Amino acid sequence: MTKADIIESVYEKVGFSKKEAAEIVEMVFDTIKETLERGEKIKISGFGNFIVRDKKSRVGRNPQTGEEIEISARRVLTFRPSQVLKNALNASAEAEAEAAAAAQASQNNPNQGT
Repeated sequence: MTKADIIESVYEKVGFSKKEAAEIVEMVFDTIKETLERGEKIKISGFGNFIVRDKKSRVGRNPQTGEEIEISARRVLTFRPSQVLKNALNASAEAEAEAAAAAQASQNNPNQGT
């Protein structure tokens, strides 16, 4: 899904004009970006947490030459999904697996429904 897809979804579900929907989505993303740039944590209930972590510099190796190189210190963004999101993902995966199993069973036994 792209940002344009998100804008389209907001447009369809909320009923704002496309321009208004685009402005709202842009404002949300700008707010998230600015908050993360300041190193603050973002917690979205029912979705998950975005956390900025500082990584120290360390020594790594070039996999082609084996030469040691220093990997500089940097900030990384991590996402930890909420239990609600995990449950929703697993529920949909289980439903897909059950549907696939039912389809496979009907292919293997075409006389089952008669």
